[in-house]
Amino acid sequence: MVSPCSRTLSGTQTVDVVFEDETYPVRVHVPEDADPDSPLPLVLDLHGSNSNGVSQAQISELDAVADADADGFIVAEPTAAIALDTDDPLPDGNWAWNVPGVPTTAGEYPADDARDDVAFLTTVVESLSEQACVAPNRVYATGYSGGGRMASALACERPDLIAAIAPVAGLRAGKATADDLTTIDPSSCTPDQPVSVLTFHGTDDVVNPYDGNDDPRWGYGVETAVSTWAELDGCTAEPTTDQVSDHVSLTRYGSCESGTEVGLYTVDAGGHTWPGTSADLSALGTITQEINASQLMWEFFSAHPRQ
Repeated sequence: MVSPCSRTLSGTQTVDVVFEDETYPVRVHVPEDADPDSPLPLVLDLHGSNSNGVSQAQISELDAVADADADGFIVAEPTAAIALDTDDPLPDGNWAWNVPGVPTTAGEYPADDARDDVAFLTTVVESLSEQACVAPNRVYATGYSGGGRMASALACERPDLIAAIAPVAGLRAGKATADDLTTIDPSSCTPDQPVSVLTFHGTDDVVNPYDGNDDPRWGYGVETAVSTWAELDGCTAEPTTDQVSDHVSLTRYGSCESGTEVGLYTVDAGGHTWPGTSADLSALGTITQEINASQLMWEFFSAHPRQ
């Protein structure tokens, strides 16, 4: 039974989260008509490298999905803490996540004293659970690009916290093996319970290539990441692939442990973009409007609470 709670947050606002004696702003959206005494799901929405939480909200447009849902859910967009130099700074800064064991898009490994973002995001969930009446078995994470890699790391290390993830252009299942970047270091992702996984990826993604590359930040391909999560989740059924629109197919792994599921939306000729967004990401390739990643991931999250 979920403990009674009462939510004091409503609408869109900035919540200060204290972590290791530092205060960090987190953009939070709660549907205004949500019942303040009923626990709601929480979706962590993690920005890509060279971005921030405010910009991510404009890309994912998850606020609108939350408002349209009959019961609603909470959206939280924290911001990373590794500053990136850029010739085109954003108003809220350009930041990268400390993804365990891999370099940033700048090609540099985080400093030893860089913020532990798995621990930080855990604190974000704990803080919002106190203030926003979160359903503890319905905490989810999505992310774009580097935010997708961070969401993946969170699932690897905190499966007790995260029920499901849905990265866009960024799914990982641990870091690439140092001497063979086409394979996964199995010691780098060892969840002790299954996590449902859905991902979206374009075949023409030049930042995080669908088939992989020789960059230790990325390495192995998306299909390798998906099949590895199917193994981690104990899926026993053979994968099935269905064409859902002219340029989008869905591969699904079923019969997984604890009712979990693993799925991949492949966007033929899609770029390093967020399917269905109205944000201008055209510099990063084709943006399909045949599906809406934000709506589909919420439907997936809704069907997969932690059991």
